[in-house]
Amino acid sequence: MREVLELVRRAARSRSTVLITGESGTGKEVMARAVHYHSDRVGGPFLAVNCKAFAESVLESELFGHEKGAFTGADRAKPGLFERADGGTLFLDEIAEVSVDFQGKLLRVLQERKFYRVGGTVERTADVRLVAATNRDLRAEVAAGRFREDLYFRLAVIPIHLLPLRERPEDVLPLARHFLAKWNAELSRKVTGWKPAVETYFLRHSWPGNVRELENAIERGVVLAQHECIELEDLLIDVNTETPSNETSTQSENLQTFLDRAAADHVRAVLKEVGGARSEAAKRLGIERTTLYRLMRKYGIAEL
Repeated sequence: MREVLELVRRAARSRSTVLITGESGTGKEVMARAVHYHSDRVGGPFLAVNCKAFAESVLESELFGHEKGAFTGADRAKPGLFERADGGTLFLDEIAEVSVDFQGKLLRVLQERKFYRVGGTVERTADVRLVAATNRDLRAEVAAGRFREDLYFRLAVIPIHLLPLRERPEDVLPLARHFLAKWNAELSRKVTGWKPAVETYFLRHSWPGNVRELENAIERGVVLAQHECIELEDLLIDVNTETPSNETSTQSENLQTFLDRAAADHVRAVLKEVGGARSEAAKRLGIERTTLYRLMRKYGIAEL
């Protein structure tokens, strides 16, 4: 994630189009906002639209605007997002969901920086930085004929890919602590943390909903916590299905995942035995202290 954020900062200095890819819930809009906030457009607007949420005719009007009388119900002219985002950034989420025909209209805007409102005859321009995002593999969509190759290359001038949370487990606990502070403030609660069983769940869960799912779990825990720490029952999960035994986990996990989990459990146990003394823990584990620090970061092992 540090490498991703450094790429965001470098990309932000230009007006080049950015394409952010990753599974749902990995934080694509957060990264899009980061591109805007690190750019010289930060004083301008940041506008976002989910392309999947609109019918194609409505999306065209939403993006390019329309003139009075352009269609039934258009009782007045309305500027679209491209005009309203002038001097700022426009974020197009779920870009893979638009039709091939509409992709052609979008390509023209990107190439010429000009467009027409729906029902209009006046050519308009807008100084807009475009950031697009999708949870699909656009190269595969191009190969299948569902996405224009020329538009793909226009969008992916600077490609940024966000890994799913299950592939960066060292981020789980820092993110959880961040969301704990956020929801304590939002809900005026004073939840101090979580029980060890909750931490075990956090580190073993695959997080198919990614960061969004983790934040929802923390919010739920803060709302429902009856004591100063979140307990497993506060998360409203089925422990029998969500926290598999060693026997079942070896059948469903690949070897590296199983070994990583076993290593994390062992490091955590040794640290607990020595009361958190890292020098002694490293000695018992037969590794250098710097290696222990790296393992603690990798496995998201909190201070004891």
